[in-house]
Formats: sequence, structure tokens, C-alpha cells
Amino acid sequence: MNDEIEIIRGSGNVFRDLGHPDADREQLRALLAARIIGVLDDRKLTVRAAHELTGIAAADFSRIRRAKLDRFTIDRLMSILAGLGQDVEVTVSVRPRRAGKLEAELRP
Repeated sequence: MNDEIEIIRGSGNVFRDLGHPDADREQLRALLAARIIGVLDDRKLTVRAAHELTGIAAADFSRIRRAKLDRFTIDRLMSILAGLGQDVEVTVSVRPRRAGKLEAELRP
């Protein structure tokens, strides 16, 4: 029996590691949703209280808490954070992707 465990270092984006086509977008939505959940938890806000505070549907807060993010754009999640009194600062860095899937798809 081989007791050695192979360790594979992830990219830092679980969606990319799982091969999702829009991995960066999904990662950003997940990070914004986590911040929203953090604000709700820190302030001990129920979804109904968050609705009354922001005017955003309680069902939307419920979806965010359950990580059902397919209905939310990045802009919408940022607006929700703003409605909760949060400033959102965005930093963008662009760099070439490492050789991999996309380049393999582009080869003849």
C-alpha cells in the first residue's frame, strides 16, 4: 500500500481549478457574495431586516446566503454592498494566461 499523498497546488480560483469557462467572473461574484454575507452576519441582519434597510428583495439576500449567484451580476452585487453602507474598491490586473487549455484550443 502506497501511503504517499500527492499534493497539487491550486490556482487560487477554485472555479478555474474545476475547469469552469467563466472562472474569474464566478470567483469575483463569490467574493462579493461572501462580503455581503459577512456584513449581514456582523450586523446580525435577517434577510427581512436587510430588505427593509436596503429595499432589495429579501429573496435576493436568501439566494446570496445559499450561494445561488447565477441571477446576480457583479454590478448588482456591488450595488447591494453599497446599499448596506459599504464602499467597494476594485483593483484590476491583467496578465497573459499560462499555457494551457485556451492555447490548446486555438492550435490547428
